[in-house]
Amino acid sequence: MADLVRKIAYFKATAPNRPGEGAKALGALKDEGVNLLAFTGFPRAGRAQLDFIPEDAAAFKRAAKKAGLRLSAQKTGFLIQGDDRPGAVADITARLAGAGVNVIAMDAVAAGGGRYGAILWVKPADVAKTAKALGAVK
Repeated sequence: MADLVRKIAYFKATAPNRPGEGAKALGALKDEGVNLLAFTGFPRAGRAQLDFIPEDAAAFKRAAKKAGLRLSAQKTGFLIQGDDRPGAVADITARLAGAGVNVIAMDAVAAGGGRYGAILWVKPADVAKTAKALGAVK
């Protein structure tokens, strides 16, 4: 099966960098029935940056507002899912390099059951070029 590459909406928020803050934000979204396609969090400038990739951006924004999360403007990233194999991520990055796209960040993981997933971010000016290079769908 070929990789499925989707152009996705993502949002970022910041929180205090202390135990329980991520759980609090994720729990509030869970309580509102929000499904996340991906989530990543990491320390940044003395705080924690939380990146949310929701299945339904409108529902996510409503739930985030109710939870008191201050979100960035909606941005675009990419979600990649496919059969796990040696070099899966190397193939993606090679295609992007060939298209002249510089990847800002990428997280990839074996998902079990012979599958893998990745999320990647590029500069806004490179979104269309990335979508074309990877054959992304909306």
